[in-house]
Amino acid sequence: MRIEYDIKLGFKDVMIRPKRSTLKSRSEVRLEREFKFLHNPLTWSGIPIMAANMDTVGTFEMALALAEKQVFTAIHKHYTIEDWKNFTSEAPKQIENYIAVSTGTSDKDTNKLTQVFNIFPKLKFICIDVANGYSEHFTAFVRKTRAQFPDKVIIAGNVVTGEMVEELLISGADIVKVGIGPGSVCTTRVKTGVGYPQLSAIIECADAAHGLGGQIISDGGCTTPGDIAKAFGAGADFVMLGGMLAGHDESGGEIIEKNGEVFKKFYGMSSATAMEKHVGGVAEYRASEGKTVEVPYKGPVENTLQDILGGLRSTCTYVGAARLKELTKRTTFIRVNEQENRVYNG
Repeated sequence: MRIEYDIKLGFKDVMIRPKRSTLKSRSEVRLEREFKFLHNPLTWSGIPIMAANMDTVGTFEMALALAEKQVFTAIHKHYTIEDWKNFTSEAPKQIENYIAVSTGTSDKDTNKLTQVFNIFPKLKFICIDVANGYSEHFTAFVRKTRAQFPDKVIIAGNVVTGEMVEELLISGADIVKVGIGPGSVCTTRVKTGVGYPQLSAIIECADAAHGLGGQIISDGGCTTPGDIAKAFGAGADFVMLGGMLAGHDESGGEIIEKNGEVFKKFYGMSSATAMEKHVGGVAEYRASEGKTVEVPYKGPVENTLQDILGGLRSTCTYVGAARLKELTKRTTFIRVNEQENRVYNG
């Protein structure tokens, strides 16, 4: 047993200090970024915000809506092959630049992944997603996937420490998902005691990834546009959103009416709800590590996306960043004391 005494921070522990700016308007800020990848010659450009690969968020409908704004969607792994056939037959041109096919790490998952690429060979991104990215089995699966699909961009996670980011990049990942337990419907920290404050995880993992020429995704913990700005300011290349994109027309989840108000169901992918839906229940050797909530119906996702992108542009004007790429270089975080934290976070 050992204790680390260095202070680790989450989004609520800091604010961004304003700086002198030459920008006259938010309209001058460019949010599009361009990336080259560690193991792949592909160059990607777009706004580096991602819809999470949850079946209540990472839907085909969400992908179509977000791609219009050059925003990315990690399609959830529970669509059938027939679903993929129907989607690809009607998908617009260039949609492959803004979606990833998600997969687990079983032989069945590998077979399904192969079938999806046979249906849609233009797909460029694979998202290998597990709750615990620290197992040898997971690293081995990343190596296997890299060997099997050498021309694809591989996203792998989740982890929260620099050394594991490096391990996954060396094993064949191009982008590593960072975050254990920060999500609004994730209960891993409560059930297991395991986790890492998200802001510090981003800072440490980004440093490790960029040293090798890889990228990271901040996955989880963003509840406001300001949190997204903090994630980018801390060094995240992409920011993945779950709860902020739940409850929309394009989101999955059952519609519920209560006392004249409309809600949509939103749940973690390790929740009892998700496991009951996809694998017939919670296995006797494990506990549910997610919860199910009802979020107010929000209408089209376009309105929320405009709020997110507008907030991000505003952050950039406050610190003088003409491009999103410059935000991390112009970010100074201010620690927030307990009293200020209560006022700031309600």
